[in-house]
Amino acid sequence: MRAVLDSVTLNAMTSALNGFSATQSAIANNIANMDTPNYKAQEVDFSAALAQSVADGSGVLPASAYAPTQSLDPTQLDGNNVSLSDETLEEISNGLKFQLASQAATQQFTEVQNAAEVN
Repeated sequence: MRAVLDSVTLNAMTSALNGFSATQSAIANNIANMDTPNYKAQEVDFSAALAQSVADGSGVLPASAYAPTQSLDPTQLDGNNVSLSDETLEEISNGLKFQLASQAATQQFTEVQNAAEVN
């Protein structure tokens, strides 16, 4: 049973959920600082690292994969580059991805539970 819980699929879903959570935190910080002069929006991009980790047979990402980086988007006159419309769209997209990954993880756990009950 331990091998099932350590599967690449389950590890990747857990890593994705962690990434989506980190992305949500960055979005919240961006929105909270949208009127702060010289604030640069933060982004979290873990998808390439996750794809490589899955290809390598692990699915596990280090905490550094979720570290936010500064956006290179153009700034406004006050030096801030947060766009409320962009952040809102990203929040919706990220929320849907989180929901999908969460449902997939729940399905995986349900299948493991059902298999354990049969044996």
